[in-house]
Amino acid sequence: MDTVLKPLTNLKLGLNNTFAGKEPWQIVTYTTTTVLFVVWLHDFVHQDESVVQRAKKTVFKLAKLIPSIRQRIDNELKSVRETFEKSTIEKTKHLTYTTSLPSKRLSPEEILDVAKEHLKLGDYDWKGGLVSGTVYYHNPDLIKLITDVYGMTSYTNPLHPDVFLGLCKMESEVVRMACNLFHGDENACGTMTTGGTESILMACKAYRDYAREVKGIRKPEIVLPKTAHSAFDKAAQYFRLKVRAIPVDPVTTKVNIRAMKRAINCNTIMLVGSAPNFPYGTMDDISEISALGVKYNVPVHVDSCLGGFLTVFMEDAGYPVPLCDFRLPGVTSISADTHKYGFAPKGSSVILYRDVKYRHHQFTVTTDWPGGVYGSPTVCGSRAGGNIAVCWAAMLSFGKEGYIQATRDIIHTTHYIEKGLRRMKGIFIFGQPATSVIALGSEDFNIYRLGGALNDLGWNLNVLQFPSGIHLTVTHVHTQQGVADKFLNDVQNSLTEILKTPDVPVEGKMAIYGVAQSLPDRSIVTDFTRVFLDSMYYTPKQ
Repeated sequence: MDTVLKPLTNLKLGLNNTFAGKEPWQIVTYTTTTVLFVVWLHDFVHQDESVVQRAKKTVFKLAKLIPSIRQRIDNELKSVRETFEKSTIEKTKHLTYTTSLPSKRLSPEEILDVAKEHLKLGDYDWKGGLVSGTVYYHNPDLIKLITDVYGMTSYTNPLHPDVFLGLCKMESEVVRMACNLFHGDENACGTMTTGGTESILMACKAYRDYAREVKGIRKPEIVLPKTAHSAFDKAAQYFRLKVRAIPVDPVTTKVNIRAMKRAINCNTIMLVGSAPNFPYGTMDDISEISALGVKYNVPVHVDSCLGGFLTVFMEDAGYPVPLCDFRLPGVTSISADTHKYGFAPKGSSVILYRDVKYRHHQFTVTTDWPGGVYGSPTVCGSRAGGNIAVCWAAMLSFGKEGYIQATRDIIHTTHYIEKGLRRMKGIFIFGQPATSVIALGSEDFNIYRLGGALNDLGWNLNVLQFPSGIHLTVTHVHTQQGVADKFLNDVQNSLTEILKTPDVPVEGKMAIYGVAQSLPDRSIVTDFTRVFLDSMYYTPKQ
């Protein structure tokens, strides 16, 4: 505030000379203009992005208005679009696209045959454990149970509780079981959602509305680690929130608590910590974030979407973790994905709250609609009752005993792989993995070369940026006999070859990640990403 107050003080001291012989309206106009300029200057200088960063953005934005540059960018985008489409065409050339509704109905046998062909299109052996994350459990007996339960409930819709009361009971049981696992008391509550992103969206929406109604906050801000899931950025775009992204320690990859404390202000509606984060699998100091929440009376959300259904069982499995749940007094909400280590099929997650007052602000209620009073707990109005039912069935099928054993196997396998990787020269592991994610980097060569080499061997790992890295998310599929050793052997053999010529630049599709990371104009990366997403919806032109 000194930068604002000092010019105003100097202005006041010079009033006698400046305004001598002036009319009152001239004095008011001069003063108002000066104050507005000072405030504008303060806001311009004191922003999250530096003046240099904003200047670069402005330069690139203006440069793209130059016809020759715009044409070059458009040509590149066209080339990328064609590359993506050619890849899709090549993989699907043996199949016929259905672009118009068939004039006659297809038989069940015909439909099943086509569906089986579609499911063969993927390049990676996920059942064999060659994919990072993605599929967290695979068992024929569980699939049979899920198929039967979904068949019974596939057309149910909990938007109509009077018709499908049983589905509502199932959802409430899933939520209560989850609350108990995360040590919530009898006041803890929540809802099911379609996935981690929706759970995070709901928490952000709830805290925005709570802060507006209870605290009168009109310019809501959320304070989170740079490693927090991108779903928070999506929520910020949807709900007009300002994100204050806090740097992480380069060694531990945990959020800088001091910097987080400095970012808290009168507009802060929530603090976020990851347990664990997606990029590195490390856990923020949730106890310290909880203490900040208590001290400044700000809700604390713990994002346990990835590993929540591991952390709640790790102590019983013999691998205790730091507190990261409702036992910490400042933690007011937790998101956790049942479709990850809860081993339910895709399409379910839970968002949990310490108190019902927060959940009330998650709900959307319309009272004056001609169609009647309308209330819905989440983003969706109609919801797939089948997703609720199969999540409920999966949790009952495993029970505490089954989850503890699965957690023991997954964490043991993760530690086994981590120990083997730490013995290898040329790579390092980011921080200390808290649950099941192991992130790799290198100071000796471009780590994307290792990612590319493993890709050529059939592995599909996640690519990281800022700094460059790759990671493996260990799932129950990786606990199969021989999978961990195959991964370690493939990494070691790839490293042996790479370290013979460590200075060779990365090639192939992995080079795209390096190029994208180096582009100072991030809007171009956005354009490329949009083109890629477009390619997912490719169908031949009529």
